Amino acid sequence: MSMSFYVSPEQLMQDKAEYARKGIARGKSIVALEYDKGIVLVAENPSRLTKIGEIYDRIAFAGVGKFSEFDQLRKIGVRFADVRGYAYSREDVRCMALANAYSQAIGDVFTREMKPLEVEVIVAEVGEPLLTGHEENVIFRVQFDGSISDHRGFCAIGGAVEGLETFLRENYRTGLPLGEAIAVGRRALVAAANGAAPIAAERLEVCTLDRERPGRKFRRVGADELRAILG
Repeated sequence: MSMSFYVSPEQLMQDKAEYARKGIARGKSIVALEYDKGIVLVAENPSRLTKIGEIYDRIAFAGVGKFSEFDQLRKIGVRFADVRGYAYSREDVRCMALANAYSQAIGDVFTREMKPLEVEVIVAEVGEPLLTGHEENVIFRVQFDGSISDHRGFCAIGGAVEGLETFLRENYRTGLPLGEAIAVGRRALVAAANGAAPIAAERLEVCTLDRERPGRKFRRVGADELRAILG
């Protein structure tokens, strides 16, 4: 009669965490920064597959790691927001509820399944001064094990988070205009890559949540506009 090998729960969780970290580290990092009119998300992304997307009127999503997994999470978030907005009102769709839902779903997979999700995500909501309870920008980071954290000013995800956060703590300041915020984000990605050559506009994916934009606040910044901004 064959007998299965015993693995302690602590070792099993450590192995899962190491597996997920390795998968996430293979992808390019993403930074989210608050600027004077909202939030900008900057990613190095040479492919045509988008890593940043719109969830709802004032909410954006960004993911690193295994594309098929975080893109599925994005679609689930869109359905979650649509159902909540239809059942209640558009103003009741909140970033915090969505981030908590992601935290529970990702954490359940990490705990129950043999293979964890190789993903890390940012969920961001731009503030709206005219809506009570929605006045401030909100940025949440959800990690591969379901851990959730709230960030102010900036947030980073990916395999080089420590380097990104160190750079941003030293170079980010509140109230940056959009162009400067994008430039700081690009410099952070370059610094995290050990000082590699500056990333060309064509290799950047940049999206904004602009509170002054009428209707839906999400917008993609094109390569031509990026070249003009970054010189």
